[in-house]
Amino acid sequence: MRTRLLAAVVLVAALATAGCTGSAADEPSRGTAAAADGGVSGPLCAELPSRDEPGNPNALSGKPVDETLGWIPVLTTFEGALRASDLVPELEGKKAITVLAPSDDAFFAKFSQDNLDNMMIKDKDTLRTLLRAHIVDRALTLEDLRDADSVTTLDGTKVSLSEADAMARIGDEAQTVCADYRIANGRVHVINHVLGNLPTTAGQGDSGH
Repeated sequence: MRTRLLAAVVLVAALATAGCTGSAADEPSRGTAAAADGGVSGPLCAELPSRDEPGNPNALSGKPVDETLGWIPVLTTFEGALRASDLVPELEGKKAITVLAPSDDAFFAKFSQDNLDNMMIKDKDTLRTLLRAHIVDRALTLEDLRDADSVTTLDGTKVSLSEADAMARIGDEAQTVCADYRIANGRVHVINHVLGNLPTTAGQGDSGH
C-alpha cells in the first residue's frame, strides 16, 4: 500500500514539473522575442510587432524612415507630423540619422489636439522645429546613446545623455522604451517624452485629450 502511494506521489510531482517546464519553454514572453528579433530592446517592445508579424523589426530593417514609422503602431502621431512637415525627403537624403520618436502617449501628455492640429495644418515652421528636436545627424545605437554624454539635434539643441538601467535617458525626462529599429540610413528609438521647449498644452482647448 505504501509503495503504491509513494508511486502515485512521484507521478503527480513529475506531471506538475513537466507542466511547468512546458509552459516556460513553449510560451516565451514577447519582450524576450522582440529583443532577439531585429535587435530591438526595451519595455515597450513587448507590445509591438515581433517574430513574423507585419511590422516586426526584421521586416523593417533597411526600410526608409517614413515607412518604418508607419509600421510602428505607437508612433502614428510622430509619423503623421513628419509627413505633414514635408521633412521626409530631407531626412531620407541624409547619409545617417537617429530618430528619437516620442510615442503617441508622449504626444498626448504634451499637446492638446487643437495644438497638434494647428501645427500640422497651419504652423508648419513650429512643427518642423519640434521634429528637428528629435533627430540627430548621425546614426546612434542604444549603446552609443548610453555611452555618450550629450548629442546635438537638428534644431541646434544640445541634449544630455546618460544610462537608465538598460535603457538611455535623453535630457531630463525622456527615456528610450523600444530602441534600435534599423532603418536605411540609421536608427529609430521610441521614447516616452517629447523633447524641445514648446509649452505643454495637454487638456486645453475644446478637443483636448
